[in-house]
Amino acid sequence: MASTERRPLLGDNVSSRYSALDDGDDSASDTSTLTETIYPPPLNDFSTIDTCWILAGLWSAVFLGALDGSTVVATLLSPIGSDYERLNQSSYIGTSYLLSVCCFTPLYGRLSDILGRKGAMLLALSLFGSGTLFCAFAPSMEALIMARAVAGMGGGGVMTVSSIVVTDLIPLKQRGLYQGMANILFGLGAGIGGPLGGWINDSLGWRAAFLLQAPVLLFSFVIVSLKVNIKLPSEIQNQSLRDKFRRVDFLGSLTLVCTVGCLLLGFSLKTTEQMPWSHPWIWGLFVASAISGILFVVVEKYISPYPVMPLRLITQRTPLAVSMSNFFGSMAAFSTVLVPLNEIAQYFTAVRLYSAAESGFHLLPHSIAISTGSVFAGWMMRRTGKLYTLTLYSGFMCILASIMIIFWKESTSPIHLWIDIVPQGFGMASLITTTLIAMIAGVVKEDMAVATGITYLFRTTGQVLGVSTSGAILQAVLLQKLRLRIEGPVCEFRPHFTEIIFRHSTKIISTLDPINKAAAISSYADALRIVFICQAVWNFLAFLWCIPIQENTLP
Repeated sequence: MASTERRPLLGDNVSSRYSALDDGDDSASDTSTLTETIYPPPLNDFSTIDTCWILAGLWSAVFLGALDGSTVVATLLSPIGSDYERLNQSSYIGTSYLLSVCCFTPLYGRLSDILGRKGAMLLALSLFGSGTLFCAFAPSMEALIMARAVAGMGGGGVMTVSSIVVTDLIPLKQRGLYQGMANILFGLGAGIGGPLGGWINDSLGWRAAFLLQAPVLLFSFVIVSLKVNIKLPSEIQNQSLRDKFRRVDFLGSLTLVCTVGCLLLGFSLKTTEQMPWSHPWIWGLFVASAISGILFVVVEKYISPYPVMPLRLITQRTPLAVSMSNFFGSMAAFSTVLVPLNEIAQYFTAVRLYSAAESGFHLLPHSIAISTGSVFAGWMMRRTGKLYTLTLYSGFMCILASIMIIFWKESTSPIHLWIDIVPQGFGMASLITTTLIAMIAGVVKEDMAVATGITYLFRTTGQVLGVSTSGAILQAVLLQKLRLRIEGPVCEFRPHFTEIIFRHSTKIISTLDPINKAAAISSYADALRIVFICQAVWNFLAFLWCIPIQENTLP
Protein backbone atom coordinates (compact mmCIF):
# COMPACT_ATOMS: atom_id res chain seq x y z
CA MET A 1 0.00 0.00 0.00
CA ALA A 2 1.62 3.24 -1.12
CA SER A 3 1.16 6.42 0.80
CA THR A 4 -1.42 8.76 -0.76
CA GLU A 5 0.26 11.88 0.61
CA ARG A 6 3.15 13.46 -1.28
CA ARG A 7 3.60 16.71 0.66
CA PRO A 8 6.75 18.57 -0.45
CA LEU A 9 9.35 18.83 2.27
CA LEU A 10 9.73 22.58 1.80
CA GLY A 11 6.05 23.56 1.82
CA ASP A 12 3.36 24.73 -0.53
CA ASN A 13 4.99 28.07 -1.29
CA VAL A 14 7.80 26.27 -3.09
CA SER A 15 5.39 24.30 -5.26
CA SER A 16 3.49 27.43 -6.20
CA ARG A 17 6.71 29.17 -7.21
CA TYR A 18 7.69 26.22 -9.38
CA SER A 19 4.23 26.38 -10.99
CA ALA A 20 4.69 30.07 -11.68
CA LEU A 21 8.03 29.32 -13.30
CA ASP A 22 6.49 26.62 -15.47
CA ASP A 23 3.69 28.99 -16.54
CA GLY A 24 6.20 31.55 -17.76
CA ASP A 25 5.70 34.09 -14.98
CA ASP A 26 8.36 36.77 -15.45
CA SER A 27 8.42 37.49 -11.74
CA ALA A 28 9.70 33.99 -11.14
CA SER A 29 12.10 33.79 -14.06
CA ASP A 30 15.29 34.11 -12.08
CA THR A 31 15.99 30.40 -11.63
CA SER A 32 19.25 30.90 -9.79
CA THR A 33 17.53 33.06 -7.16
CA LEU A 34 14.75 30.50 -6.87
CA THR A 35 17.20 27.65 -6.37
CA GLU A 36 19.03 29.57 -3.67
CA THR A 37 15.71 30.28 -1.93
CA ILE A 38 14.61 26.65 -1.98
CA TYR A 39 18.01 25.12 -1.29
CA PRO A 40 19.97 27.87 0.50
CA PRO A 41 23.76 27.61 0.53
CA PRO A 42 24.91 25.41 3.43
CA LEU A 43 26.24 27.07 6.54
CA ASN A 44 28.93 24.42 6.81
CA ASP A 45 31.44 23.41 4.16
CA PHE A 46 33.89 20.73 5.26
CA SER A 47 36.60 19.08 3.21
CA THR A 48 36.60 15.34 2.70
CA ILE A 49 39.48 14.92 5.15
CA ASP A 50 37.72 16.98 7.83
CA THR A 51 34.52 15.00 7.29
CA CYS A 52 36.42 11.73 7.75
CA TRP A 53 37.99 13.02 10.97
CA ILE A 54 34.60 14.13 12.29
CA LEU A 55 33.03 10.77 11.49
CA ALA A 56 35.96 8.97 13.14
CA GLY A 57 35.53 11.01 16.32
CA LEU A 58 31.76 10.53 16.42
CA TRP A 59 31.66 6.86 15.48
CA SER A 60 34.42 5.88 17.89
CA ALA A 61 32.15 7.21 20.65
CA VAL A 62 29.19 5.31 19.18
CA PHE A 63 31.26 2.12 19.07
CA LEU A 64 32.28 2.62 22.69
CA GLY A 65 28.70 3.35 23.73
CA ALA A 66 27.54 0.06 22.20
CA LEU A 67 30.49 -1.82 23.70
CA ASP A 68 29.98 -0.40 27.18
CA GLY A 69 26.21 -0.15 27.30
CA SER A 70 25.19 -3.44 25.69
CA THR A 71 27.52 -6.30 26.55
CA VAL A 72 30.80 -5.54 28.37
CA VAL A 73 29.16 -4.57 31.65
CA ALA A 74 26.64 -7.41 31.37
CA THR A 75 29.56 -9.84 31.30
CA LEU A 76 31.05 -8.23 34.42
CA LEU A 77 27.93 -8.27 36.60
CA SER A 78 28.79 -11.52 38.34
CA PRO A 79 32.46 -10.70 39.16
CA ILE A 80 31.51 -7.19 40.29
CA GLY A 81 28.77 -8.51 42.56
CA SER A 82 31.10 -11.12 44.01
CA ASP A 83 33.85 -8.56 44.59
CA TYR A 84 31.54 -6.28 46.59
CA GLU A 85 29.69 -9.27 48.12
CA ARG A 86 26.46 -7.76 46.78
CA LEU A 87 25.59 -10.21 44.02
CA ASN A 88 21.87 -9.64 44.58
CA GLN A 89 22.29 -5.96 43.63
CA SER A 90 24.39 -6.48 40.50
CA SER A 91 21.41 -6.20 38.14
CA TYR A 92 20.99 -2.56 39.18
CA ILE A 93 24.30 -1.75 37.47
CA GLY A 94 22.69 -2.31 34.10
CA THR A 95 19.27 -0.99 35.13
CA SER A 96 20.63 2.36 36.35
CA TYR A 97 22.46 2.91 33.06
CA LEU A 98 19.45 2.08 30.88
CA LEU A 99 17.08 4.20 32.95
CA SER A 100 19.45 7.15 32.73
CA VAL A 101 19.85 6.73 28.96
CA CYS A 102 16.08 6.66 28.44
CA CYS A 103 15.46 9.70 30.64
CA PHE A 104 18.15 11.99 29.22
CA THR A 105 18.30 10.98 25.55
CA PRO A 106 15.48 13.30 24.36
CA LEU A 107 17.04 16.34 26.06
CA TYR A 108 20.04 16.36 23.73
CA GLY A 109 17.97 17.23 20.68
CA ARG A 110 17.11 20.64 22.13
CA LEU A 111 20.54 21.04 23.77
CA SER A 112 22.25 20.60 20.41
CA ASP A 113 20.27 23.60 19.14
CA ILE A 114 21.10 25.69 22.22
CA LEU A 115 24.71 24.76 23.00
CA GLY A 116 25.61 23.89 19.44
CA ARG A 117 26.54 20.44 18.14
CA LYS A 118 30.04 20.63 19.60
CA GLY A 119 28.83 21.79 23.02
CA ALA A 120 26.17 19.11 23.28
CA MET A 121 28.55 16.35 22.15
CA LEU A 122 31.27 17.46 24.57
CA LEU A 123 28.72 17.50 27.40
CA ALA A 124 27.63 13.96 26.51
CA LEU A 125 31.24 12.73 26.30
CA SER A 126 32.12 14.42 29.61
CA LEU A 127 29.25 12.76 31.45
CA PHE A 128 29.82 9.39 29.79
CA GLY A 129 33.59 9.54 30.35
CA SER A 130 33.51 10.74 33.96
CA GLY A 131 30.88 8.16 34.89
CA THR A 132 32.85 5.37 33.21
CA LEU A 133 36.15 6.35 34.85
CA PHE A 134 34.56 6.65 38.28
CA CYS A 135 33.25 3.09 37.84
CA ALA A 136 36.87 1.92 37.80
CA PHE A 137 37.52 3.50 41.22
CA ALA A 138 34.10 3.04 42.86
CA PRO A 139 34.59 2.05 46.52
CA SER A 140 31.17 0.42 46.92
CA MET A 141 28.30 -1.10 44.96
CA GLU A 142 26.14 1.98 45.63
CA ALA A 143 28.84 4.27 44.24
CA LEU A 144 29.22 2.08 41.16
CA ILE A 145 25.47 2.15 40.51
CA MET A 146 25.49 5.96 40.76
CA ALA A 147 28.49 6.15 38.42
CA ARG A 148 26.67 4.02 35.84
CA ALA A 149 23.71 6.40 36.07
CA VAL A 150 26.02 9.36 35.33
CA ALA A 151 27.52 7.46 32.40
CA GLY A 152 24.00 6.85 31.09
CA MET A 153 23.28 10.60 31.15
CA GLY A 154 25.97 10.96 28.50
CA GLY A 155 25.60 7.62 26.74
CA GLY A 156 22.23 8.47 25.24
CA GLY A 157 23.52 11.87 24.17
CA VAL A 158 26.47 10.34 22.33
CA MET A 159 24.11 8.38 20.09
CA THR A 160 21.66 11.23 19.54
CA VAL A 161 24.10 14.07 18.87
CA SER A 162 26.24 11.87 16.60
CA SER A 163 23.19 11.21 14.47
CA ILE A 164 22.33 14.92 14.37
CA VAL A 165 25.87 15.92 13.32
CA VAL A 166 25.95 13.32 10.54
CA THR A 167 22.63 14.70 9.30
CA ASP A 168 24.21 18.18 9.19
CA LEU A 169 27.14 16.88 7.15
CA ILE A 170 25.60 14.36 4.75
CA PRO A 171 22.93 14.97 2.08
CA LEU A 172 19.62 13.42 3.06
CA LYS A 173 19.54 10.97 0.15
CA GLN A 174 22.89 9.50 1.28
CA ARG A 175 22.09 9.76 4.98
CA GLY A 176 20.74 6.21 5.24
CA LEU A 177 23.97 4.73 3.85
CA TYR A 178 26.03 6.52 6.49
CA GLN A 179 23.55 5.46 9.16
CA GLY A 180 24.10 1.90 7.97
CA MET A 181 27.84 2.23 8.43
CA ALA A 182 27.31 3.65 11.92
CA ASN A 183 25.05 0.69 12.72
CA ILE A 184 27.83 -1.69 11.64
CA LEU A 185 30.09 -0.15 14.28
CA PHE A 186 27.29 -0.28 16.83
CA GLY A 187 26.70 -3.97 16.06
CA LEU A 188 30.42 -4.69 16.18
CA GLY A 189 30.72 -3.03 19.59
CA ALA A 190 27.73 -4.93 20.94
CA GLY A 191 28.98 -8.19 19.42
CA ILE A 192 32.55 -8.21 20.75
CA GLY A 193 31.68 -6.65 24.10
CA GLY A 194 30.85 -9.94 25.81
CA PRO A 195 33.98 -11.90 24.88
CA LEU A 196 36.18 -8.84 25.38
CA GLY A 197 34.72 -8.15 28.81
CA GLY A 198 35.29 -11.73 29.89
CA TRP A 199 38.89 -11.71 28.66
CA ILE A 200 39.69 -8.41 30.40
CA ASN A 201 38.15 -9.62 33.64
CA ASP A 202 40.15 -12.85 33.58
CA SER A 203 43.40 -11.11 32.63
CA LEU A 204 43.34 -7.71 34.33
CA GLY A 205 40.26 -7.58 36.56
CA TRP A 206 36.88 -5.96 36.00
CA ARG A 207 38.04 -2.42 36.85
CA ALA A 208 40.37 -2.49 33.83
CA ALA A 209 37.33 -2.86 31.54
CA PHE A 210 36.36 0.71 32.47
CA LEU A 211 39.88 2.14 32.50
CA LEU A 212 40.71 0.85 29.02
CA GLN A 213 37.89 2.92 27.55
CA ALA A 214 39.71 6.15 28.47
CA PRO A 215 41.99 6.35 25.36
CA VAL A 216 39.04 6.01 22.97
CA LEU A 217 37.06 8.58 24.92
CA LEU A 218 40.01 10.98 24.87
CA PHE A 219 40.43 10.53 21.11
CA SER A 220 36.75 11.26 20.51
CA PHE A 221 36.81 14.28 22.84
CA VAL A 222 39.83 15.82 21.10
CA ILE A 223 38.46 15.28 17.57
CA VAL A 224 35.08 16.75 18.50
CA SER A 225 36.78 19.75 20.14
CA LEU A 226 38.94 20.47 17.10
CA LYS A 227 36.81 19.47 14.13
CA VAL A 228 33.08 19.62 14.92
CA ASN A 229 32.60 23.30 14.08
CA ILE A 230 28.99 23.13 12.93
CA LYS A 231 27.57 26.62 12.44
CA LEU A 232 24.05 27.23 13.67
CA PRO A 233 21.72 29.92 12.27
CA SER A 234 22.91 33.44 13.13
CA GLU A 235 19.97 34.19 15.45
CA ILE A 236 21.14 31.35 17.69
CA GLN A 237 24.87 31.77 17.09
CA ASN A 238 24.88 35.40 18.26
CA GLN A 239 22.93 34.86 21.47
CA SER A 240 24.63 35.23 24.82
CA LEU A 241 25.13 32.17 27.01
CA ARG A 242 22.49 33.49 29.39
CA ASP A 243 19.92 33.81 26.61
CA LYS A 244 20.77 30.32 25.38
CA PHE A 245 20.16 28.77 28.79
CA ARG A 246 16.87 30.63 29.05
CA ARG A 247 15.79 28.48 26.10
CA VAL A 248 16.34 25.29 28.13
CA ASP A 249 13.01 23.75 29.13
CA PHE A 250 13.96 22.81 32.71
CA LEU A 251 10.40 22.15 33.90
CA GLY A 252 9.53 20.11 30.83
CA SER A 253 12.78 18.15 31.16
CA LEU A 254 12.07 17.41 34.84
CA THR A 255 8.54 16.17 34.22
CA LEU A 256 9.71 14.10 31.22
CA VAL A 257 12.47 12.46 33.28
CA CYS A 258 9.98 11.66 36.06
CA THR A 259 7.47 10.24 33.57
CA VAL A 260 9.89 7.92 31.80
CA GLY A 261 11.99 7.12 34.89
CA CYS A 262 9.08 6.09 37.14
CA LEU A 263 7.51 3.99 34.40
CA LEU A 264 10.69 2.09 33.59
CA LEU A 265 11.71 1.73 37.24
CA GLY A 266 8.35 0.16 38.03
CA PHE A 267 8.79 -2.46 35.32
CA SER A 268 12.42 -3.04 36.31
CA LEU A 269 11.55 -3.64 39.98
CA LYS A 270 8.82 -6.05 38.94
CA THR A 271 11.35 -8.04 36.89
CA THR A 272 14.52 -7.86 39.02
CA GLU A 273 12.94 -8.03 42.49
CA GLN A 274 9.99 -10.23 41.41
CA MET A 275 7.55 -7.98 43.28
CA PRO A 276 3.80 -8.53 42.75
CA TRP A 277 1.90 -5.98 40.69
CA SER A 278 -0.04 -5.02 43.82
CA HIS A 279 3.13 -4.03 45.70
CA PRO A 280 2.99 -0.33 46.82
CA TRP A 281 6.32 0.41 45.13
CA ILE A 282 5.08 -0.89 41.78
CA TRP A 283 1.70 0.82 41.54
CA GLY A 284 3.06 3.91 43.32
CA LEU A 285 5.69 4.36 40.60
CA PHE A 286 3.09 3.87 37.87
CA VAL A 287 0.80 6.47 39.46
CA ALA A 288 3.74 8.89 39.77
CA SER A 289 4.56 8.30 36.10
CA ALA A 290 0.97 9.04 35.05
CA ILE A 291 0.82 12.27 37.10
CA SER A 292 4.20 13.39 35.76
CA GLY A 293 3.04 12.64 32.22
CA ILE A 294 -0.02 14.84 32.64
CA LEU A 295 2.13 17.66 34.05
CA PHE A 296 4.56 17.24 31.16
CA VAL A 297 1.78 17.70 28.59
CA VAL A 298 0.51 20.80 30.41
CA VAL A 299 4.01 22.30 30.60
CA GLU A 300 4.80 21.61 26.95
CA LYS A 301 1.45 22.92 25.68
CA TYR A 302 0.83 25.97 27.85
CA ILE A 303 3.95 27.01 29.76
CA SER A 304 7.27 26.34 28.03
CA PRO A 305 8.21 28.77 25.21
CA TYR A 306 10.83 26.31 23.90
CA PRO A 307 9.45 22.83 24.70
CA VAL A 308 11.87 19.92 24.86
CA MET A 309 9.30 17.79 22.99
CA PRO A 310 6.95 20.03 20.98
CA LEU A 311 3.47 18.49 20.99
CA ARG A 312 2.81 20.00 17.56
CA LEU A 313 5.65 17.80 16.30
CA ILE A 314 4.81 14.51 17.99
CA THR A 315 1.15 14.77 16.89
CA GLN A 316 2.05 15.06 13.21
CA ARG A 317 1.44 12.00 11.08
CA THR A 318 4.95 10.90 10.17
CA PRO A 319 6.73 11.76 13.48
CA LEU A 320 4.03 9.92 15.46
CA ALA A 321 4.11 6.88 13.16
CA VAL A 322 7.91 6.72 13.21
CA SER A 323 8.03 7.04 17.00
CA MET A 324 5.49 4.28 17.63
CA SER A 325 6.98 1.92 15.03
CA ASN A 326 10.40 2.35 16.67
CA PHE A 327 8.87 1.81 20.10
CA PHE A 328 7.17 -1.51 19.31
CA GLY A 329 9.96 -2.67 17.00
CA SER A 330 12.57 -2.07 19.72
CA MET A 331 10.42 -3.91 22.27
CA ALA A 332 10.45 -6.99 20.06
CA ALA A 333 14.05 -6.80 18.82
CA PHE A 334 15.81 -6.13 22.09
CA SER A 335 13.97 -8.80 24.06
CA THR A 336 14.49 -11.34 21.26
CA VAL A 337 18.17 -11.15 20.41
CA LEU A 338 19.79 -7.78 21.07
CA VAL A 339 20.63 -8.10 24.77
CA PRO A 340 23.00 -10.58 26.42
CA LEU A 341 20.28 -12.39 28.41
CA ASN A 342 17.81 -12.48 25.50
CA GLU A 343 15.03 -15.02 25.07
CA ILE A 344 16.64 -16.72 22.05
CA ALA A 345 19.83 -17.34 24.05
CA GLN A 346 17.74 -18.77 26.90
CA TYR A 347 15.98 -21.06 24.42
CA PHE A 348 19.29 -22.49 23.24
CA THR A 349 20.68 -22.96 26.77
CA ALA A 350 17.52 -24.07 28.61
CA VAL A 351 15.60 -26.02 25.96
CA ARG A 352 18.32 -27.22 23.58
CA LEU A 353 20.93 -27.43 26.40
CA TYR A 354 23.61 -25.78 24.26
CA SER A 355 26.70 -24.30 25.85
CA ALA A 356 27.13 -20.53 26.01
CA ALA A 357 29.61 -20.71 23.13
CA GLU A 358 27.21 -22.73 20.94
CA SER A 359 24.40 -20.28 21.71
CA GLY A 360 26.64 -17.39 20.74
CA PHE A 361 27.50 -19.01 17.41
CA HIS A 362 23.79 -19.44 16.64
CA LEU A 363 23.34 -15.69 17.09
CA LEU A 364 26.20 -14.88 14.71
CA PRO A 365 24.03 -14.92 11.51
CA HIS A 366 21.73 -12.44 13.20
CA SER A 367 24.64 -10.09 13.93
CA ILE A 368 25.71 -10.26 10.28
CA ALA A 369 22.13 -9.60 9.19
CA ILE A 370 21.99 -6.41 11.30
CA SER A 371 24.97 -4.91 9.51
CA THR A 372 23.79 -6.10 6.10
CA GLY A 373 20.22 -4.85 6.57
CA SER A 374 21.24 -1.38 7.65
CA VAL A 375 23.71 -0.85 4.80
CA PHE A 376 21.25 -2.34 2.28
CA ALA A 377 18.55 0.10 3.39
CA GLY A 378 20.95 3.01 3.06
CA TRP A 379 22.06 1.88 -0.39
CA MET A 380 18.47 1.45 -1.59
CA MET A 381 17.45 4.92 -0.40
CA ARG A 382 20.49 6.46 -2.04
CA ARG A 383 19.77 4.63 -5.30
CA THR A 384 16.00 5.16 -5.50
CA GLY A 385 15.32 8.16 -3.29
CA LYS A 386 12.38 6.20 -1.83
CA LEU A 387 11.81 4.60 1.57
CA TYR A 388 8.10 3.77 2.04
CA THR A 389 7.95 0.37 0.35
CA LEU A 390 11.30 -0.61 1.85
CA THR A 391 9.99 0.27 5.30
CA LEU A 392 6.92 -1.97 4.88
CA TYR A 393 9.00 -4.89 3.62
CA SER A 394 11.36 -4.47 6.58
CA GLY A 395 8.49 -4.56 9.07
CA PHE A 396 7.02 -7.63 7.37
CA MET A 397 10.35 -9.49 7.65
CA CYS A 398 10.32 -8.96 11.42
CA ILE A 399 6.81 -10.46 11.64
CA LEU A 400 7.89 -13.43 9.50
CA ALA A 401 10.85 -14.16 11.77
CA SER A 402 8.66 -13.99 14.90
CA ILE A 403 6.15 -16.45 13.45
CA MET A 404 8.88 -18.94 12.48
CA ILE A 405 10.41 -18.76 15.96
CA ILE A 406 7.04 -19.43 17.62
CA PHE A 407 6.85 -22.83 15.90
CA TRP A 408 10.24 -24.06 17.11
CA LYS A 409 9.91 -27.46 18.77
CA GLU A 410 11.99 -30.52 19.56
CA SER A 411 11.78 -31.85 16.01
CA THR A 412 12.69 -28.53 14.37
CA SER A 413 15.54 -28.91 11.87
CA PRO A 414 18.88 -27.42 13.03
CA ILE A 415 19.02 -25.31 9.87
CA HIS A 416 15.92 -23.43 11.05
CA LEU A 417 17.62 -22.63 14.36
CA TRP A 418 20.35 -20.91 12.35
CA ILE A 419 18.35 -18.97 9.75
CA ASP A 420 14.92 -18.23 11.28
CA ILE A 421 16.22 -15.27 13.28
CA VAL A 422 18.01 -13.71 10.31
CA PRO A 423 14.92 -11.86 8.96
CA GLN A 424 14.48 -10.23 12.39
CA GLY A 425 17.99 -8.77 12.33
CA PHE A 426 17.88 -7.74 8.68
CA GLY A 427 14.38 -6.30 8.89
CA MET A 428 14.85 -4.40 12.14
CA ALA A 429 18.17 -2.88 11.06
CA SER A 430 16.57 -1.73 7.82
CA LEU A 431 13.48 -0.44 9.66
CA ILE A 432 15.31 1.78 12.14
CA THR A 433 17.39 3.20 9.26
CA THR A 434 14.47 4.03 6.98
CA THR A 435 12.26 5.40 9.76
CA LEU A 436 15.02 7.71 10.99
CA ILE A 437 15.35 9.15 7.49
CA ALA A 438 11.54 9.38 7.25
CA MET A 439 11.52 11.39 10.48
CA ILE A 440 14.24 13.77 9.29
CA ALA A 441 12.60 14.21 5.87
CA GLY A 442 9.18 14.74 7.43
CA VAL A 443 10.04 17.81 9.54
CA VAL A 444 11.44 21.25 8.80
CA LYS A 445 15.15 21.80 9.40
CA GLU A 446 14.55 23.74 12.62
CA ASP A 447 12.87 20.68 14.17
CA MET A 448 15.38 18.12 12.88
CA ALA A 449 17.50 17.88 16.05
CA VAL A 450 14.49 17.64 18.38
CA ALA A 451 12.84 15.06 16.10
CA THR A 452 15.98 12.92 16.19
CA GLY A 453 15.97 13.05 19.99
CA ILE A 454 12.31 11.99 20.05
CA THR A 455 13.10 9.01 17.81
CA TYR A 456 15.85 7.83 20.15
CA LEU A 457 13.60 8.36 23.19
CA PHE A 458 10.92 6.01 21.86
CA ARG A 459 13.56 3.55 20.71
CA THR A 460 15.39 3.34 24.05
CA THR A 461 12.14 3.28 26.03
CA GLY A 462 10.97 0.36 23.90
CA GLN A 463 14.25 -1.44 24.54
CA VAL A 464 13.93 -1.27 28.32
CA LEU A 465 10.20 -2.02 28.36
CA GLY A 466 10.67 -4.94 25.96
CA VAL A 467 13.34 -6.56 28.11
CA SER A 468 11.45 -5.92 31.37
CA THR A 469 8.05 -7.03 30.07
CA SER A 470 9.30 -10.20 28.39
CA GLY A 471 11.31 -11.03 31.51
CA ALA A 472 8.26 -10.63 33.74
CA ILE A 473 6.14 -12.80 31.41
CA LEU A 474 8.84 -15.47 31.25
CA GLN A 475 9.20 -15.60 35.02
CA ALA A 476 5.47 -15.78 35.68
CA VAL A 477 4.76 -18.55 33.15
CA LEU A 478 7.92 -20.49 33.97
CA LEU A 479 7.22 -20.59 37.71
CA GLN A 480 3.65 -21.68 37.07
CA LYS A 481 4.74 -24.49 34.72
CA LEU A 482 7.51 -25.67 37.04
CA ARG A 483 5.17 -25.90 40.00
CA LEU A 484 2.61 -27.73 37.92
CA ARG A 485 5.06 -30.31 36.58
CA ILE A 486 7.51 -30.77 39.47
CA GLU A 487 5.80 -29.99 42.75
CA GLY A 488 3.50 -32.50 44.41
CA PRO A 489 2.59 -34.10 47.74
CA VAL A 490 4.72 -37.17 47.14
CA CYS A 491 7.98 -35.35 47.71
CA GLU A 492 8.42 -32.64 50.34
CA PHE A 493 11.67 -31.23 48.89
CA ARG A 494 10.20 -30.39 45.51
CA PRO A 495 8.90 -26.89 46.30
CA HIS A 496 12.44 -25.90 47.25
CA PHE A 497 13.72 -27.78 44.22
CA THR A 498 11.46 -25.69 41.96
CA GLU A 499 12.90 -22.46 43.36
CA ILE A 500 16.43 -23.72 42.65
CA ILE A 501 15.62 -24.32 38.98
CA PHE A 502 13.74 -21.03 38.71
CA ARG A 503 16.26 -18.73 40.38
CA HIS A 504 19.58 -20.28 39.36
CA SER A 505 21.38 -20.58 36.07
CA THR A 506 19.99 -22.76 33.29
CA LYS A 507 23.18 -24.83 33.61
CA ILE A 508 21.54 -26.76 36.46
CA ILE A 509 19.05 -28.35 34.04
CA SER A 510 21.62 -30.69 32.51
CA THR A 511 22.46 -32.10 35.98
CA LEU A 512 18.87 -33.16 36.81
CA ASP A 513 17.50 -36.68 36.72
CA PRO A 514 15.65 -37.58 33.47
CA ILE A 515 12.11 -36.92 34.78
CA ASN A 516 12.81 -33.52 36.32
CA LYS A 517 15.09 -32.61 33.41
CA ALA A 518 12.25 -33.22 30.94
CA ALA A 519 9.86 -31.24 33.13
CA ALA A 520 12.23 -28.27 33.33
CA ILE A 521 12.88 -28.26 29.57
CA SER A 522 9.15 -28.42 28.79
CA SER A 523 8.44 -25.60 31.24
CA TYR A 524 11.06 -23.36 29.67
CA ALA A 525 9.80 -24.20 26.17
CA ASP A 526 6.20 -23.30 27.08
CA ALA A 527 7.20 -20.07 28.82
CA LEU A 528 9.46 -18.94 25.97
CA ARG A 529 6.75 -19.69 23.40
CA ILE A 530 4.41 -17.27 25.20
CA VAL A 531 7.17 -14.64 25.10
CA PHE A 532 7.76 -15.27 21.39
CA ILE A 533 4.02 -14.78 20.73
CA CYS A 534 4.17 -11.42 22.53
CA GLN A 535 7.17 -10.43 20.43
CA ALA A 536 5.25 -11.31 17.26
CA VAL A 537 2.41 -9.04 18.41
CA TRP A 538 4.87 -6.19 19.02
CA ASN A 539 6.37 -6.66 15.56
CA PHE A 540 2.88 -6.63 14.05
CA LEU A 541 2.06 -3.36 15.84
CA ALA A 542 5.35 -1.89 14.56
CA PHE A 543 4.31 -2.87 11.02
CA LEU A 544 0.88 -1.25 11.41
CA TRP A 545 2.49 2.00 12.54
CA CYS A 546 4.72 1.96 9.45
CA ILE A 547 1.70 2.24 7.15
CA PRO A 548 0.90 5.94 7.88
CA ILE A 549 4.51 7.06 7.26
CA GLN A 550 4.70 9.58 4.42
CA GLU A 551 6.95 9.28 1.38
CA ASN A 552 8.80 12.60 1.26
CA THR A 553 11.32 13.43 -1.41
CA LEU A 554 14.95 12.77 -0.47
CA PRO A 555 16.70 15.71 -2.18
